Amino acid sequence: MRNIFLISAFMLAAGGAAAQGLPGVSDGPGPNLVIEVADASGAAKGTITLDLYADKAPQHVARLTELAASGAYDGVVFHRVIDGFMAQTGDVEHGKQDGDTAMAGMGGSELPDLPAEFSDVSFQAGTVGMARSADPDSANSQFFIDLAPATFLDGQYTVVGQLVDGWDVLNAIKKGDAAANGAVKQPDYMAKVTVQE
Repeated sequence: MRNIFLISAFMLAAGGAAAQGLPGVSDGPGPNLVIEVADASGAAKGTITLDLYADKAPQHVARLTELAASGAYDGVVFHRVIDGFMAQTGDVEHGKQDGDTAMAGMGGSELPDLPAEFSDVSFQAGTVGMARSADPDSANSQFFIDLAPATFLDGQYTVVGQLVDGWDVLNAIKKGDAAANGAVKQPDYMAKVTVQE
């Protein structure tokens, strides 16, 4: 069993900058992931839209869209959310909202891990990256969305896209306990994830 995580160097490098938004850096159109966010009670919180960079990370984008299209991401919690850093989700193995999420962040999917697809795209507010273990080639299903610039991640994690709509929803995702590395009690979750080409 492995723990999928992001390095904790953000404590030294990340500030509390508010998400300002970035234009897409992809050379081609979409696809987009449209994520309906709900709180632990099931109440809708709104929708966020991620523009995926198929030209920058084709294997990772194919994985995200495959899992979304199959419904695997529906009901998966934002298990690790660190104020001023990022919101992490996507553990389809241990992160289902209607199950025991005590091990959320430790799993992936039944599909094989992916080789890193590093690019020159910088991690800024709203950037979507793939979470992984210490092995650069261990990303599987989990991903994170930056709440603030995190350039110390550049070249170490695969960038898969950028949030282009729903900044208010992203910033309102329930934050975790800083003393517990961002672990969230009664977390918000992805109620429904769809793909738009």
